[in-house]
Amino acid sequence: MSLFGRKKNQNPDDGRSGTGTAGTAGAVGSSRAGRPTSGTGPATGSLGVVQRHPDLDGRPILSFQDVSVTFDTEFGQVHAVKGVSFDVKPGEVVALVGESGSGKSVTSSTAMGLLPANATVGGTVMLGDREVTKLDANGLRKIRGRHAAMVFQEPMTALNPVLTVGDQLTESLNVHGIAYGTEADRRAVELLEMVGIPDAGNRLKQYPHQFSGGQRQRIVIAMAISCSPEVIIADEPTTALDVTVQAEILELLRSLKDQLNTGILLITHNMGVVADMADRVCVMLRGELVESGEVHQVMQNPQHPYTERLLGSVPRLGAEAAEPEAADAVKPGGTDSAPSETVYAIEAEQLSIEYDHRGKKNRVVHDVDFRVASGEILGLVGESGSGKSTIAKAVLGLLPVAAGSLKIHGQNLPSLTGRDARALRRRIGVVFQDPAASLDPRFPIGDIITEPMVIHKVGNRKSQLDRAYELLDAVKLPRSVVNRFPHELSGGQRQRISIARALTLDPEVLIADEPTSALDVSVQAAVLDMFAELQSRYEFACLFVSHDLAVVDMLAHRVLVLKDGREVEQGPTQEVLHHPTQEYTKRLLSAAPVPDPDEQLSKRTERRRFLESLGEKAY
Repeated sequence: MSLFGRKKNQNPDDGRSGTGTAGTAGAVGSSRAGRPTSGTGPATGSLGVVQRHPDLDGRPILSFQDVSVTFDTEFGQVHAVKGVSFDVKPGEVVALVGESGSGKSVTSSTAMGLLPANATVGGTVMLGDREVTKLDANGLRKIRGRHAAMVFQEPMTALNPVLTVGDQLTESLNVHGIAYGTEADRRAVELLEMVGIPDAGNRLKQYPHQFSGGQRQRIVIAMAISCSPEVIIADEPTTALDVTVQAEILELLRSLKDQLNTGILLITHNMGVVADMADRVCVMLRGELVESGEVHQVMQNPQHPYTERLLGSVPRLGAEAAEPEAADAVKPGGTDSAPSETVYAIEAEQLSIEYDHRGKKNRVVHDVDFRVASGEILGLVGESGSGKSTIAKAVLGLLPVAAGSLKIHGQNLPSLTGRDARALRRRIGVVFQDPAASLDPRFPIGDIITEPMVIHKVGNRKSQLDRAYELLDAVKLPRSVVNRFPHELSGGQRQRISIARALTLDPEVLIADEPTSALDVSVQAAVLDMFAELQSRYEFACLFVSHDLAVVDMLAHRVLVLKDGREVEQGPTQEVLHHPTQEYTKRLLSAAPVPDPDEQLSKRTERRRFLESLGEKAY
């Protein structure tokens, strides 16, 4: 029986059905039975495109008119969306922004018929000349993927773990009669190459778990564009991507919009992405549309106090140099260099890590050195696959060290076993990148937060409950969520639960793997303040893995830049992020978006010139 009154294996059906991800991003509910083994569909050219989508004489391709959504739950009726109206025209990007739980994803899901059975939808949702809310299952299947596609926020839950990437990419092509057999496989390779997956031909037969988080997100985007739909609903499409790949993906979406006249509904927490991509912005708060308008007007002259608060919470790369006093108030104590006699919380020397794949050793981290003192944050930055998360897993003891040494508070981690290893792990907290994959779906939230206390036999039932409430307050979630399950919370809320669980045992070392990637900007600001406050109080060492260079700039004392598992540059944050010496670091910084449309346009132009000077294209 659960500590909070619900059984751990109790997980109510959310009313959804289908075959998995390939279905959701392409044709939900499609069957793989009867797939032809050879031949091709219509001769429609690359990716099934024959011509630019029509302009529709100024009419929208996607229209929401007075849309409202309510959910019937065991705790009563929840009114998630309240009378929302806006349009998306061909060739236009409309950004839908707001805090987690504001109704953004629920609103967009109505356009694909993806809401669970306990949802009641009011108003009208039009996709071209089709009224989506009146379509049956067969009608929805015909529009999904072919006319409207969706890029989901969490790639690990959007991809089917038992199907190869190739099978998931070709499913929509098969279902909609675009390509079959070898032709479908060829187009799948084209799609992977378009979104920057290396060695695409050999990776079709691999499974989602064999890709990094950023690569999985790229695969989901490839699935969404496979049938060249008239409108793409992108729900946090760049959340898991590093800044350089994010810039490339945005260029890809922008190219698709311009060349094919595709409409894009962009749901994002990243205001830099909004400045870079959006033509118009719609701001939601508690299910209502509180402000909308052209991107320059909303971002440079916001009219609603909530919009002003959102923009004021955005971390900006270089803010520390411009306002050192304000930055010092946020960044916790620590030193850019520590005395030689300091006992480091984490110390790596010539660290090398290998993966064992079918008996073959593949070295992914090569001779990396770093040290993290108590009360210090080391930011690990680099592209997906650079070895950031691999190093973090090694510190947790989840991956063996192939060569070199890795010490935690002076203890050599690879040599510890049994009771000693267990005692050391109690002193380490961790926040994983993907909250949906790291939270047990059978446990209510209260049990998830207190599980470390139960495992290490800390406190009694009352003290564990008190600790859960204390941590929910710290991450700004209502105490009532202790009895809810992870699937009942938004992506941002789940990430906050992950952070709360990591802090349960007051760790001396905290491994934070993209801890703010799924959070909206206002909550991100609160979480960063929380990090600073907790570190000042407990002086734990923190290994902070992030793609967001502005967050690293705000929080970290030192930065380690990685590429292909090797150290590129390391030093104090001010030096590395504001006066980089290495070309790769400069490339990362040039790709980081800023939340101002005019400044971002100028930065995008400068980045293109920088890449051209290196003999490369922006994408």
